Amino acid sequence: MIRILGVNIPENKRGEIGLTYIFGIGRKLSIKILEKAKISKHKIVSKWNNEESNKIRSIINEEYKIEGELKSEIKINIKRLIDIGCYRGKRHKIGLPSRGKKKKNNSRTKKGKKKKKKSKKI
Repeated sequence: MIRILGVNIPENKRGEIGLTYIFGIGRKLSIKILEKAKISKHKIVSKWNNEESNKIRSIINEEYKIEGELKSEIKINIKRLIDIGCYRGKRHKIGLPSRGKKKKNNSRTKKGKKKKKKSKKI
């Protein structure tokens, strides 16, 4: 396994896909990184040599926020929204969708498992 910035990248994947295992790097960003490093996006990770992996590490370190740094920034932004009391902050606080989605039937990821209806006593 190749380890880049604390993340194990699987060796049997193409470079384009392998870099997406790092939090904060998607497909488009991984392609940009590989172009800057002058590595083919179709090259399998196990065939990278030390020089190529070091190039990728340095490019990511210098130009992008990833993993812990990015996660802490996201948490700070959400906390700021909650503190100022805006609509999005209130929605984050009570655990509902914050970007205009309907909540009656959908948004199960935010609301959690479905609650069972209580039966009426006769």
